[in-house]
Amino acid sequence: MNSPATHDAIILGAGAAGMMAAAVAGQNGRRVLLADHADAPGKKILISGGGRCNFTNIHTAPDRYLSANPHFARSALSRYTPADFIELVDRYGITWHEKTLGQLFCDGSAKQIVAMLLDQCEQGGVELSLGHAAGEVGYADGMFSIALGNRAVSAPKLVIATGGPSIPKMGATGFAYDVARRFGLKIIEPRPALVPLTLGGDDVLFRDLSGVATEVVASAGQGRFREAALFTHRGLSGPAILQVSSYWRSGEAVAIDFLPDRDAGWLLAEKRARPRATVRSALGQALPDRLAETLAERLALSGNLADLPDKALAAAEAQLAGWAFHPNGTEGFAKAEVTIGGIATDGLSQKTMEAKGVPGLHFIGEAVDVTGWLGGYNFQWAWASGVACGEAL
Repeated sequence: MNSPATHDAIILGAGAAGMMAAAVAGQNGRRVLLADHADAPGKKILISGGGRCNFTNIHTAPDRYLSANPHFARSALSRYTPADFIELVDRYGITWHEKTLGQLFCDGSAKQIVAMLLDQCEQGGVELSLGHAAGEVGYADGMFSIALGNRAVSAPKLVIATGGPSIPKMGATGFAYDVARRFGLKIIEPRPALVPLTLGGDDVLFRDLSGVATEVVASAGQGRFREAALFTHRGLSGPAILQVSSYWRSGEAVAIDFLPDRDAGWLLAEKRARPRATVRSALGQALPDRLAETLAERLALSGNLADLPDKALAAAEAQLAGWAFHPNGTEGFAKAEVTIGGIATDGLSQKTMEAKGVPGLHFIGEAVDVTGWLGGYNFQWAWASGVACGEAL
């Protein structure tokens, strides 16, 4: 015989999704235990957005999320929108601003978001257990049981909100995947996402440009983003690169348009207007000096524009508009902001986030195979999936 339930629901993981689910369920009258092996809740929230928490994006839409099933996120996202979270933030008097591209940040500190979520949990009478790692999940007669330190707890509902393996120094693990496998759910291969790319081989000289940044259009797979790219001592980073890293696969190229505002034929027009200019000086009008110099060297077009054939200049234009880099890898989960892949959505209900074959078992947030673009999209998925689950508990 199972011991009687200590709670109506146990939620493992006191991050964005877990706190949201706990608050909603608690305020709906459920006896909720929210547990985390860390000694404080919301640790990834606190470091997000440079400590100011990029808490949502006003342009949130299902097509800005990657998943083996691109339609899975639609239900939760439509039922809890950025406007809903903004209303909550406003209710707490937390001031915010839009930075760029719909990204919303706290004017003050990410601590305000964590404090808000904890207050929401308190209003729902949520019990918090911190600093105790969860033992193996037991299941019998419709009841889940777990050891938290020296304490045994049980409930008919269990929510896994422990995230993916990105940023292990913050305590991230593959715990959610272990639980999913134990109950027969499939895993889509987890990969680092929103992560810097590393360069080697012929591209290695670009690492000498460490610290140089410029606005580009970067493309990989189906991803195409216009934002800043940054050269690092290991390769490429910056928002444009982090974005395409989610679409990039090992062995593929990343194409960069270094001059997205220049129309085709601009170098030929420059030749007519300034025949004594060089490719290096033409590039220097639009790009940082060190980058202009390196690109000019790689193009190997020396001398005045007037002395260079139109065909050679047209070829240089084409190369600059789609410069192919061949990354030899990424900086891994240690530097990845999120994880792409995770628990396969075909085993989950898109309305409740419940495992189809295991009544009462739910997975939410980053653990699931739903990954947003850079810029607040992943927080919005955490809020939306948390609410969808919390309302179903």
